[in-house]
Amino acid sequence: MGRVVAPYGVFGWLKIVPDTEEFDGLLDYKTWWIGKDDDWRELKVESAKIHNDVLVVKLQSIDDRDAAVACKGKQIGVPRASLPKLEGDEYYWSDLIGLAVKNQQHVDFGKITDVFATGANDVIVVSGERERLIPYIAQVILEVDLDAKSMLVDWDTDF
Repeated sequence: MGRVVAPYGVFGWLKIVPDTEEFDGLLDYKTWWIGKDDDWRELKVESAKIHNDVLVVKLQSIDDRDAAVACKGKQIGVPRASLPKLEGDEYYWSDLIGLAVKNQQHVDFGKITDVFATGANDVIVVSGERERLIPYIAQVILEVDLDAKSMLVDWDTDF
């Protein structure tokens, strides 16, 4: 849902870049999970505000600059159960990470390693023999099967 990019000040505040549809969407949640890999902890949001192009947040038990510096690069998440329900053809980005991607000619492109937003549309990053950036639009994304952990795309092997 976001990531810690830097400390802010000397009292443990953090600069957060959100990955939510609405820039301030993370502010709807009173408790966040912060971590990386297998090391996550739940913290309450004590205070938060929008500051230029980041969220500035004070989380419980992060009370000084050293503790804030230790958070740099960590991810922000919220419990899945607290997220809004999606329509049938909508997916959370986290659901797409790890899906195997093939095109209509059955060429294996690799797995989705990242998803990011652009001004026009979202883009999936597929890492395999080489990295591909594929637009997440209806004309290109033909099928998503979360159970099979796969995605079928209309994408040329040369792109």
